[in-house]
Amino acid sequence: MKRAMIFHGGWPGHDPELVANRFGRLLRAEDFEVEIYDTLDILSDYGKLISYDLIVPVWTQGEIEQQPIINLCNAVGHGVGLAGCHGGMCDSFRESVMYQFMTGSQWVAHPGMDGVDYRVNIVSGADPLLEGIEDFDVCSEQYYLHVDPAVKVLATTRFPVVWDYNVTNPPVDMPVVYTKMWGHGRVFYSSLGHLDSVFVKSPAAEEIMRRGMLWAAGSREASAAEKPFPFSYAPAAAMGTPRCKL
Repeated sequence: MKRAMIFHGGWPGHDPELVANRFGRLLRAEDFEVEIYDTLDILSDYGKLISYDLIVPVWTQGEIEQQPIINLCNAVGHGVGLAGCHGGMCDSFRESVMYQFMTGSQWVAHPGMDGVDYRVNIVSGADPLLEGIEDFDVCSEQYYLHVDPAVKVLATTRFPVVWDYNVTNPPVDMPVVYTKMWGHGRVFYSSLGHLDSVFVKSPAAEEIMRRGMLWAAGSREASAAEKPFPFSYAPAAAMGTPRCKL
């Protein structure tokens, strides 16, 4: 039986407990053993983190110490899957560039705030992960992200939809769903999910998260034949002197 850990909290406006419980139900229906925490304390136990197949953050904004982030990044790098949505994954711990490096993007704006009608466009043939899901409409926050160019984009949305200072730039297709690798760990993200009700009103958004979590949880099987990843982060004080000398 695969094991998943969900931690939720931070800014309460994103329904963190409701979203965490929804994801927990989806995973239990797929025969996962699921543990849900409403604290960041679990991230201090690296031995526990590395024992999971999947970690799902549902924690918007907030502050965190360096060592728990190092533990999380190392666990994913060594084969634990990571999957999340909206600000619960990519607007967490804004001061941690290490976390942003791993997750693949950072929220910077949602022009029009909540209640914007926009289209989610599935990238045809990009990946079997979203096979059979058609383009669909959402009424929610439309996330403008700063995105890692290494991600594999599976769905996009077109900006601008509403008036903001960005309208004087050319239209852009912003990633909504993407995957990436972090060492041996699979990383999945969907920007949908401002409120738990988004998954009720847009069943495709929930199905995308279900598939994404299952995909990320397969990291260990996918890397089983590979050598252990020859790298781990250490606290800054233990990282030694720079390799390059001017």
